[in-house]
This record gives sequence, C-alpha cells and structure tokens, in this order.
Amino acid sequence: MKTVNKMTNDNKKEIEMLYELIAKIETKDECRALFEDLCTYKEIDAMAQRLYAAKLLMDGTTYEQIIEKTGISSATLSRVSKCVKYGSGYQTMLNKEKRKA
Repeated sequence: MKTVNKMTNDNKKEIEMLYELIAKIETKDECRALFEDLCTYKEIDAMAQRLYAAKLLMDGTTYEQIIEKTGISSATLSRVSKCVKYGSGYQTMLNKEKRKA
C-alpha cells in the first residue's frame, strides 16, 4: 500500500503535481471546487475535523474537550497531536491564519 509519507518512484511525480496544483490555488472558490472534485464529502469533513482539532490543541484545549466538541476518535486525535508537536504543516498554516485575523 502506498502512502504519501513514503513516496515511491511510481507515484512521486503525481504527488508532486498535486502539491504544485494546490500551491497555485488563489481563491477559496478555486479551493472548494478542486477539493470537491478530488475528495468525497466524508474526506473533506475528516480533514476539516483534523484541522479544527489541531487548532483546539494549539489553543490549549484538552483531549477530552476536543473529543467531546468534535467527535474525533482518540486514535486520530493522537495522530493530529503528534503532527502538531513534531510536524510543521498545522503550525505553519494555523499561525498564518492567526496573523490574518
């Protein structure tokens, strides 16, 4: 099974093309249209839920409160928490959003 974290030679070019395309999005409407074509509603909902959980974690909300507010599973929340602590995507994008507000 292929994963995004471990790109193989078979799919690296396609994944890079996806990242480049997403980086060229200029408006929320363009973003919505692309994601509606690429993803199911459930996939978009799951990504939104993870992003909201990351925001809540960064704001100091407890695991229990996040699970209660979002209905996210503890396993998914644990993964989000690891990414918030050791990754850069959530931190970069949510801090960028804070600066705009």
